[in-house]
Amino acid sequence: MTLRKFVWSFGSLGDLKSACETLQYMVALVIRGKTSVTKSIEGKLYLSRLDIPIPLNCELGLKKVNLEENEQSVPSRYCENLDGHVVSADRCTRSGLGFGETESVLVNGLSIHTSTLDRLFLVHSFHDLIYACGKLRNGGLAEQLVQQMQKLTFHITSFVCDSLIRAIVLDRGFSRGMEILKRMQRRDFKPYDRTLATLSISCCWALELDLAETLLDQISIHSHPHVFNAFFAACDILDQPEHAVQMLAKMKHLQVTPNISTYEQLFSLFGNVNAPYEEGNMLSQVDAAKRIKAIEIDMASYGIQHSALSMNNMLKALGAEGMMRELIHYLHVAEDLLSHNNMYLGTPIYNTALNSLVKSEESQMAIKIFKSMKSCGFPADAATYNIMIIYCKVLKCYRSACALVSMMLRDGFYPQTVTYTVLIDILLEDDSIHKALDLLDQASSEGNKLDIVVFNTILRKAGEEGLIDVVEFLVGWMQQEKIQPDSLTCSAVFTAYTYCGFHSTAVEALQVLSMRMICDEDGSFPEKTKFEDDYIFAEDEGAESRITKHFKDYEENLAVALLNLRWCAMLGFPVSWLPDQSPWAKRLSTNYTSRVRAT
Repeated sequence: MTLRKFVWSFGSLGDLKSACETLQYMVALVIRGKTSVTKSIEGKLYLSRLDIPIPLNCELGLKKVNLEENEQSVPSRYCENLDGHVVSADRCTRSGLGFGETESVLVNGLSIHTSTLDRLFLVHSFHDLIYACGKLRNGGLAEQLVQQMQKLTFHITSFVCDSLIRAIVLDRGFSRGMEILKRMQRRDFKPYDRTLATLSISCCWALELDLAETLLDQISIHSHPHVFNAFFAACDILDQPEHAVQMLAKMKHLQVTPNISTYEQLFSLFGNVNAPYEEGNMLSQVDAAKRIKAIEIDMASYGIQHSALSMNNMLKALGAEGMMRELIHYLHVAEDLLSHNNMYLGTPIYNTALNSLVKSEESQMAIKIFKSMKSCGFPADAATYNIMIIYCKVLKCYRSACALVSMMLRDGFYPQTVTYTVLIDILLEDDSIHKALDLLDQASSEGNKLDIVVFNTILRKAGEEGLIDVVEFLVGWMQQEKIQPDSLTCSAVFTAYTYCGFHSTAVEALQVLSMRMICDEDGSFPEKTKFEDDYIFAEDEGAESRITKHFKDYEENLAVALLNLRWCAMLGFPVSWLPDQSPWAKRLSTNYTSRVRAT
């Protein structure tokens, strides 16, 4: 009895190793017949001898479960899976729950003649420990414990399956949990609602909305909205507000009470009307205002007040629609909540407002909010300074940007790649392309990881002015850093060569860059034959339509690269799948290496 309490306590405290060792000691005592639990006439359990703790001075009868390596031996006859196929012991050790039938013989020393009370205490201790594994996301140990229960001829219950699934899906993902659920259903085990909820949430994390909805529909009683919240979050990531509307209607029909997390997701999903990258207009702004008002009314009906995140999501939605007046109004509402309800807004809310104002070129208001933020005692972070440096780009004032960089350094934030990108963009507005190159070199020397955006910023300007030496140097640098080009890179390089009249070189460069856009990280082309037959050399009328479908799948670079290669093939240029063997690519690589060695 005492040892079972220790198992439960260690598991509750997260000390799985001590809980395992205690459980193993319990099993060893039962095997040796050294237990003393009996039942009184009244039905109460008690110890028939004194329960005086004595230090253990003997070896345990069972091999300890190793938390690092799964090496426990499992006899193959106890590893029969649900479908009735016998599997190897190694496979059983790794695959987990098998729900196999076990024989009524001695199993690691535990006999069928072991008392019912002893077996009951062991089963409850196993349950406690497997439940703790579920809370601590230790799927490997949970599977080992289930296997040990099977070896000891204990029945695997729905409670054990629930804890095992929760441990596994949090540790390894939903697919393994679905396998166990299917085996449960074949054995007519009814899963708990919380089991289905855990699986549904893990499917939402994997963005498998249809499967998540199927599992959610099987839940009999919804006592908490967390499953719906996870579904709304997945819809937000996938930009599927229509799917979220259907689930919201289902949530209302089931009379599930929402919480603040629900409204945080709703503001993010429905706050703005237009699709991403589309600007707001008068009609969309009216619609967005109605949606926000409806969500706030629903919040008030449940007595729920704004959180910092819900307010931040609403400000993002207003900024995306270009509703600056409403954004400032709600920012002041948030400040009032801060003063009256002791709600901590934090720097991110001000960053959201500043970012929207800067994008809308509301420069004076941005300065006012920045000063208000400082006066309220909210410290600026790296994102705040980067936003204000972008504001200097709107003003075309490099000196002000440098002053902000100085403030940034004094506050302990070092310029990042995005900071240098904006500074370079400001310099290029003044046609200071060589200063921009020096700044790019400084960013690299300070250990910043350069990206395609900063290279494209200079390439665009160099391409417009036909500065081929600068373009070739930057492309060589990109290849050295293994930075994949994109559609903007192709456009800038092609523009530079055609501006100077080098049309053949322009097509060769376009082909090389397009090939690099679709290659894997190791430079291989696994789908070479498919690309050639279905896209590049296809002669049917639907070839280009098949290519443009990739835009709908958010594969813009792939679509642009295939269109470029098809265009090159139509002009009669041979398509080479070895872009680095191109004379143009070799020349750029050689010139870049020589230039770097000379500096």
